[in-house]
Amino acid sequence: MKFSVLTSLLALATATYAAKCTNPLVRKEWRTLNPLEKFSYLAAVRCLQSIPAKSRSNIPGALSRFDDFSGTHILQTDNIHFVGHFQPWHRYFVATYEKALRQECGYFGAQPYWDWSLDATSPENFMKSPVFDSVLGFGGNGPYTEEGVVAAPFEIPGRTGGGCVRDGPFAHQRLHVGPGNSVAPNSYCLTRDFSPIIVMSALNTSVVNRVLSQPDFNNFDIVLQGGITLETFTVHAGGHLGVGGKFGTIADVYSSPGDPLFYLHHANLDRLWTKWQSANASRLTDISGPVSKFGPPFGDAPNSQNVTLNFGINLGKLAPAITVGDVMNTQGNTLCYKYAS
Repeated sequence: MKFSVLTSLLALATATYAAKCTNPLVRKEWRTLNPLEKFSYLAAVRCLQSIPAKSRSNIPGALSRFDDFSGTHILQTDNIHFVGHFQPWHRYFVATYEKALRQECGYFGAQPYWDWSLDATSPENFMKSPVFDSVLGFGGNGPYTEEGVVAAPFEIPGRTGGGCVRDGPFAHQRLHVGPGNSVAPNSYCLTRDFSPIIVMSALNTSVVNRVLSQPDFNNFDIVLQGGITLETFTVHAGGHLGVGGKFGTIADVYSSPGDPLFYLHHANLDRLWTKWQSANASRLTDISGPVSKFGPPFGDAPNSQNVTLNFGINLGKLAPAITVGDVMNTQGNTLCYKYAS
């Protein structure tokens, strides 16, 4: 019986690999892009922030296509974190954003990622990361403040900013949905609140290696998502709170996609999942975890069923509804990309 089940899983994995993706996009780390590639990506994001929204019927605050994505994340936040489909949902979300940049804003490249472990070697290196460049990057920290529109639910050690981003292509950028779980019309600025302490502890190479060493998806997902306390943060929370601190946009669990760095952070999380999957073909069908937030093993929420390959993923007006199984392979029938390294 066990042999039959394993054979079926491997057959499914093989069939998925034999799908229609023949010329995958190649996603590269930000610092490896040449100046023109960086400029083109940043220009495409600015374009997405300028063309009209399509989701105003259910996201009334959305003014742009960029807001459509932030608003969709806000509406679904309580159903897509600390659940088994966290990875598949965000994989599809980032791929849909990548598609919008290419099809609606003339971008010819792939979604880049930010390998923060390369910068988590010292506070100085982190603060000088190429992603924060003021010309060919996303701008840097906000000025220090003791209060902000967005607020993490606990104190963040070593926070250094919290105010509006003042440099780079997204300086003084206005956000129109959020903060928190609101999709009503609003206008407030993009903020950042760097915490090198969080970066050094949660985004270093040893933490990444611990994530990749897990024997099955259940353990991989637990370690990657981490917990909700400072002591249990790993790479997911590390990226959000290392850049967002207490008052930064990306630290807001609901409206974090308001910071364009969200997509580079989650592309890197997806890269880790892809890298973990590539170690064994059977991992293309390995999925588990609760349907309901904080169900076992993330918590003790009662009556939570387990996620399966047939579990549905819905991005509202952004993209067609699919299943978890449709996005298990980045080079299958639904997705077509790979990572350079």
